[in-house]
This record gives sequence, C-alpha cells and structure tokens, in this order.
Amino acid sequence: MGAFEYTALDSSGKERKGILEGDTPRHIRQQLRERQLLPVTVSEVAEREAGRQRAFGTLRRVSAADVTLLTRQLATLVRAGLPLEESLLAVSQQTEKPRVQSILLGVRSRVMEGHTLADGLAEFPRVFPEIYRATVAAGEQAGHLDTVLERLADYTESREEIRQKILAAMLYPIVLTVMCFLIVTALMVYVVPKVVSVFEASKARLPLITRILIGTSHFLRVHGIWLVLGAVLVVVLARRWLRNPAARRSFHHTVLRLPLAGKLVRGFNTARFTRTFSILTVSAVPVLDALRIAGEVVTSLPMRDAVLEAAERVREGAPIGRSLAVSKLFPPMTIHLISSGEASGELDAMLIQAAASQERELDAIMAAMVGLLGPLLIVVMGLFVMGIVFAMLLPIFRLDDLIH
Repeated sequence: MGAFEYTALDSSGKERKGILEGDTPRHIRQQLRERQLLPVTVSEVAEREAGRQRAFGTLRRVSAADVTLLTRQLATLVRAGLPLEESLLAVSQQTEKPRVQSILLGVRSRVMEGHTLADGLAEFPRVFPEIYRATVAAGEQAGHLDTVLERLADYTESREEIRQKILAAMLYPIVLTVMCFLIVTALMVYVVPKVVSVFEASKARLPLITRILIGTSHFLRVHGIWLVLGAVLVVVLARRWLRNPAARRSFHHTVLRLPLAGKLVRGFNTARFTRTFSILTVSAVPVLDALRIAGEVVTSLPMRDAVLEAAERVREGAPIGRSLAVSKLFPPMTIHLISSGEASGELDAMLIQAAASQERELDAIMAAMVGLLGPLLIVVMGLFVMGIVFAMLLPIFRLDDLIH
C-alpha cells in the first residue's frame, strides 16, 4: 500500500486536495468516487516529490526545524514500543504541513512494502541527506533506532543553531554597510548638486575637496546606472565561474590563505566535520563510511579533498588523526583530540569535544568581529559624511574670496 496525492472536484465544483493510501492510483480514484469526488489527478508521493526536486531544487526543502520535530516525535513513539509503520502514521497525522505529511506517508508506504526505514527515507534525498539515512540504517542494524533518532534530532538542532548564529552575526554588519552605502549615495546624487549649484555662477576657483566632491557627484549621476549594471554583471560572471569545480577549488584555496576569513572557514568546516563524524561513529557507522559522509558536509573543497585523502590513508591502515594532519588544514587541537580518542578508544567522545571546542571558538570570533565591525563601519560612514559636509561648507566659509 502506497501514499498518493490527489486533486479532485466536489459536487459544487470546488477543488479538493489531499493524501490517501491505497494499492494503485485506480484504487485511489475509486475511493474518491465513493466520497462523491471527481478525480482530476492522482500521483504517488515519491514520484511527485522527485518532480518537485527537479523543478524547484533547494527552494522547496523541508525546514531543519520540521525534520528535527518529526525525528523527535518518531523517536518517542518508537521508544514507547509502537510499530514503526504506526509511528510514521501517527507523526504524519500530527503535522499541520501537507508536504511533511505526504513525505511521511511515502516513507510509511515503503516500510509497509517490506523495506527498511533507511530505504524509505532514500526516496526523499532532499529532505533526508545521506548522513541521516546512514545513521538510521546503522541504528536499525544495531537495534537502537530510538536512541539514534534522538541523536539525529540533537545533531539537526546543533547544525541549525550554528547556521543561525552565523546569519545573525553577519546580519548587523551587512545591514549597516547597505545603509551606509545608501546614505552616502543619496547625499552625493541628490543633496550635493543642490547645495553646490549656488557656487556655479562664481568664477572663483573652488577648493580642491569641493571640486572632487562635485566631480564625484556628477560621475555618479551620469554613470551610476552603468556602475550598478557592471556590478551585477561581475556578480553573475563570478557565479558562473565558480560553477567550474577547478575554479571553485582555486577560489577556496585563496580564501583559506586569508588571515581572518581563512580561520573562519576552517573553524566552521571543522566544527561541521567533527560534529557529523561524531554522530556517525556513535551510531556505529563504519569509520570509512563515516569519514566519507562527514567529508560531504564540508563546504571548502580543499578541506573536503583532505578528508577523502585521509579516508584512503585510513583504508591502508593509517591512524585518522595523523591522516587528517597531513593536509595541515585542520586545527592542531582537533587533530590532537582525534589522536587521543583513537589511542584511548574513546574517539566518539573526543570528536564531540572537538566539535564543541571549535563551535565555542567560532562563536568567540564572530562575536569579536561583530563588536569591532559595527563601530568601524559607523566611523567610516561618519568620515564620509564629514568629508561631504566639509566640502560643501568650505566654500561658504570662503564666500568673500569667491565673490571678489
């Protein structure tokens, strides 16, 4: 029995949409007719979801909060001893979001056909990434699915927290920068021309700073639109250039060499890698598979390559810590903790500690950046405005010279 999404018309011609379970689309249409509904479209949930992914890509993803909630609910019901298919049905009935409901029923239909939960989740790779599916598969094999699901919920929450912290830290500087740019542009394009027009009739030579201000204002009014179009063109070309893996890898190499940006990128990716690696090892996923999957969450291509190369060395018998240290891209503290975990047999605990350490360091760096960048932008904006005001007032102070 599978889950199907339908669109039908009632007796008044009003469109109705919903989800029903049945063996075939024909069975669903029969159910709709028994309910006095005229079937318009009937499609299996998995097929509809695949079409959505092709059409909309990442724009139609289920949020991390929804995945966390359904994972916790499922863990609670499984721990209470409820059969898996009944747990999936109960969670789907509790959600208020139609798409989440359809996905859960699609997973349930696969489970009822005899597939594992991990196989059912694999029908929706955009919603449940490989780390999620691999962890669930390990939990099913070990017989600790409820515990693994709780860990997955914690992991999803921690990743979302890191993302939200970075967005919150970057929001203030970005908004302040945009406001500074808009204010200075408005002054140069609209205010300055009206003020300096009173000096145009004068034959006297204006101060250098005033002439520079007038020239800049004139340039922005005449060529401003071309500057905006040029900036948009540069962004578009840069995005197209970065689609090339070789170009993107070269760009990432350059970013890693930058003093502050490189440290932030290394810290962020190290935290993601260690946190993902820890949840996989705790869930009894084989080390080589755990390394490969954890490497996929690393956004920096050089660091991802380093993880994959380390996995090859581990396959040949080398220690994990020493294999990761070869690239010199991961912080020494992380390498030390991983090596200590290998030596003591507590790799999962050391990975959790390494992830927590990197996250604390990342928080401290972001807090310091926001604390420094905000006042710095205000000072820069103040200097720009002061320069504009000074350039406009200086001719007034020298008005006698301009008249004579």
